[in-house]
Amino acid sequence: MSLDTRLNSHDKGGVGGVAGVLATAEKVRSAVESVIEGKSETVRIALTVLLAEGHLLIEDVPGVGKTMLAKALGRSVDCQVNRVQFTPDLLPSDITGVSVYHQELHEFQFQPGPVFAHIVLGDEINRASPKTQSALLECMEEGQVSVDGVTRSLERPFMVVATQNPGDMEGTYPLPEAQRDRFMARIAVGYPSAQAELDMIDSHSSQSPLESIRPAASTHDVQAMIAEVRSIHVSPAVKRYVVDLVAATRTSSALRLGASPRATLHLVRAARAYAALDNRGHVLPDDVQALAVPVLAHRLLPSPEAQQQQRLPEQVVSDLVSRLPVPDRR
Repeated sequence: MSLDTRLNSHDKGGVGGVAGVLATAEKVRSAVESVIEGKSETVRIALTVLLAEGHLLIEDVPGVGKTMLAKALGRSVDCQVNRVQFTPDLLPSDITGVSVYHQELHEFQFQPGPVFAHIVLGDEINRASPKTQSALLECMEEGQVSVDGVTRSLERPFMVVATQNPGDMEGTYPLPEAQRDRFMARIAVGYPSAQAELDMIDSHSSQSPLESIRPAASTHDVQAMIAEVRSIHVSPAVKRYVVDLVAATRTSSALRLGASPRATLHLVRAARAYAALDNRGHVLPDDVQALAVPVLAHRLLPSPEAQQQQRLPEQVVSDLVSRLPVPDRR
């Protein structure tokens, strides 16, 4: 199928072609933005991660709407959403589930944990111990849970949306590198503009705006959108551009840990979804550049020299993007 055919295709009665993905995604985005004021690009990244079959990490100071964004995304899709409040005393079995002995049946029965849902909201994930955080590793990478020697598959689509407070705040445990690498992207909500904050006073004062959200898409719609996103064209030149960008993080003197091969795959998958949300059937270098910081920066560790200079991984990635030769935009 040619690019033009894919761009113009739209099956009746459901998601079809890139135009169908955009139409359905716009409904979901509109529902989320009815709650999250003035954060269009943040919402777009969240939708990008959903359509790219990834997981999202939202990091920011308390009170700026991290949990509200995650809940709004979950309510805008007609699917099962479970929330886990991470605390220091939370156990891995509190997330994955546990086998309970029933005396009447004289056997153990598995009681599924909250991870058995389409969208799992992990609130303040870095307030739990690394042992509990690790309970999500298998779920996020393989879409399954292994308990007592039995492996159980999770529903599709499956997405973890985790929020965390900055690591220098009291009572937090830093996420291990392996855990951070499972998240496709990390975003920050940030403080709203003055006008958005004024609007928020009116819309949030009487009741929670979450109560007015109605699902804008079904799980079937999301699965169809994901399937369409997988077919977005990525040229050999753009693939090489992604590989060169990721490789540059591994040789940068400002970093002591570069991005993994998983980061390469995540960047390509996210770029496909980002292109679809721009009504395109092919990925441009611009898509890669727009996603480089949210997809790569949280996986990187600065060198001691960069730390002394207070040079953040986000700045290093931006510098690499500005220096790396860009292929033809086609």
